[in-house]
Amino acid sequence: MQNPFTLTFGKSPLEPVERPVQTNEIIDTFTAEPVNQQMFLITGVRGSGKTVMMTEISRKLRTRDEWVVIELNPSVDLLQGMLSKLNSNPVCAGIIKSAKIDLSFWGFGVSIEGAAPITDAETAIIAILEKMKKNGKKLLVTIDEVTNNEFMHVFAGSFQIFVRQDLPIFLLATGLYENIDELQNEKNLTFLYRAPKIQMKPLNQQAIIKKYMNIFQIEREQAAQMAELTKGYPFAFQVLGYLTWNNRGNYREVLEEYEQYLSEFVYDKIWSELSRKDRVVARGIAETDSGKIKDIREHLGMETNQFNPYRKRLIKKGILSGEMRGYVYFTLPLFEDYVLENA
Repeated sequence: MQNPFTLTFGKSPLEPVERPVQTNEIIDTFTAEPVNQQMFLITGVRGSGKTVMMTEISRKLRTRDEWVVIELNPSVDLLQGMLSKLNSNPVCAGIIKSAKIDLSFWGFGVSIEGAAPITDAETAIIAILEKMKKNGKKLLVTIDEVTNNEFMHVFAGSFQIFVRQDLPIFLLATGLYENIDELQNEKNLTFLYRAPKIQMKPLNQQAIIKKYMNIFQIEREQAAQMAELTKGYPFAFQVLGYLTWNNRGNYREVLEEYEQYLSEFVYDKIWSELSRKDRVVARGIAETDSGKIKDIREHLGMETNQFNPYRKRLIKKGILSGEMRGYVYFTLPLFEDYVLENA
């Protein structure tokens, strides 16, 4: 029997733990009448399930007749890529043809007698979206791992125009906190600040326990021990399950390998992207058993106004939780041990 778990980032596993609340929030908002929000940004650390959640939302909307879903690559010209995807989609291709929209300038479609070819991508997309609206169709554009580059700047500016013209286009994008933050801080893209952000939270512990119980046919106590080792971190849930499956259901024998996988696949990259001061603060947190902010500051010799910016940034990156007033703790399993070994 095939291993139901996966170690591939972004690939929907055979046995996912669903996020019904956050998933339905986005779907319900996009399908509401009247529409008051046409964009969501999904953010979180690597391995937190951003892409899987976006894929699940795309899958559900694709099953609805009125929705067309396309995925764009953020590393290439997004508007030209969007035109190409629209032209290759059977529904949109039919609309383009019946509306006699000439896209021959872009290397696809056919030139239409009596119609001038459209040479501006934004203009061409507006023409297609207007016809989609008349046909009762809606377009969802998904972009995985957005970065602050020129392609994204141009696309975001055009998207703002599409929304102002009341066109039926919706955007769902994922990205690391720092990449989305950089993009939002661009002076010409301030409208992105109004886009609601979905911060990926830990998976529900009870849902993880039930998954492990069903897959490995084990008692609740053992499944709870496995779930606790993951701290609700989606990639950890997959890694521990994957290794345990290959080890005939004995999770205790794979713990060393489990820690190594987390370090090499995720934590090394996360650590490399932290500033020197971020690492100092992370080490101070790891070295303070109580988790009290007061104790951590005293240990580091930092005043509140010195410590708070780093605490807030680590929380926004998804590395720390600050939900308990006056305390902080790492959200990632075994990350405390990693910090102590690498600081």
